[in-house]
Amino acid sequence: MTIQIGDRLPAGTLSEFIETETAGCSLGPNNFEVSELAKGKKIVIFGLPGAYTPTCSAQHVPGYVAQADALKAKGVDEIWCISVNDAFVMGAWGRDQKATGIVRMMADGNAAYSKALGLDADFSKHGMGTRSQRYSMLVEDGVVKQLNVETAGFEVSSAEKMLEQLG
Repeated sequence: MTIQIGDRLPAGTLSEFIETETAGCSLGPNNFEVSELAKGKKIVIFGLPGAYTPTCSAQHVPGYVAQADALKAKGVDEIWCISVNDAFVMGAWGRDQKATGIVRMMADGNAAYSKALGLDADFSKHGMGTRSQRYSMLVEDGVVKQLNVETAGFEVSSAEKMLEQLG
C-alpha cells in the first residue's frame, strides 16, 4: 500500500555519508532512524530512481539545491533526497551536485524504505533492479502533509511545485 497524505512515515533506517566527524556521527556512512530524524521537524523529502541518472542529475537534485533557501524561508527545516543507492554513492553524488550541507543525500541501499513507503518501482528491464519512484512529499513531525508522485516524466515532484504547495 502506498503512503498517503495524513499517514505517519513508516519505521525504517536510511544511511547518510557524513563528510565531517562530529559528536554522535562518525566519518563515513551512518544509519539513522527516520522517525527520530523527522521528530518535530518540517521536512521536504524527494525520491528518485538513481544517483547520476540523467533527469535526477540535471533537474531533480539541482532544483532542490537552487530552491533550498526559498524552501527554508517557508519554514522547511531539512531537505532529503532518498535514492536506492549505497551511502558511498549518495555521498559522492551529493558532492558532485554541490548539495553537501544543503540537501541530505539519504541512501536506501536495499530499497527497504522505498518499499515501506509503497513507492518502489521495478527497473529490472533497464538492468537497475528495484528502485524508487520519483516523488516529493512534505512531512511535518513525521506526518505526510503533501505527496506528489510522478506517473511519467518529471512534472509534479520538482522543488518549484513544492514551493507552490507551501504557499
